[in-house]
Amino acid sequence: MAELSQSSHRLRVRTRGKGFIDIREDLRRWLREISAGDGLLTVFVCHTSASLTIQENADPNVRRDLMTALEGLAPEDAPYTHAEEGPDDMPSHIKSMLTEVSLSIPVMGERMVLGTWQGVYLIEHRDAPHERTIALSFIGSHQSSP
Repeated sequence: MAELSQSSHRLRVRTRGKGFIDIREDLRRWLREISAGDGLLTVFVCHTSASLTIQENADPNVRRDLMTALEGLAPEDAPYTHAEEGPDDMPSHIKSMLTEVSLSIPVMGERMVLGTWQGVYLIEHRDAPHERTIALSFIGSHQSSP
């Protein structure tokens, strides 16, 4: 039986404003760096106005349509009580609540177990660029060096 251990890391992601940012390669790189074997990767965004999702990675129109749907669910022009941080702030909190702030992704042999058309995305809900922090945690076996 393989010995289990845990590794953690903080990933910093710069955004350009609203949109989906594919973080798959950042996650893959880190799993390779730590020689992850079989286990579980937890991805957690440390913000209340950004979120995470596993979604379609082939057709960018899917991400555009998802963003349009989120805008419809939490429009900026609604009469929110919390408005001190700008018109995009309260809708960003709502969108974050409707999506995910944490993902659990199985890992087998240093690779995330994702479907053919699945990507892992940070969703920026604010208009302005931000630097977002994502906490990563892997628990499982680690590949031994040759």
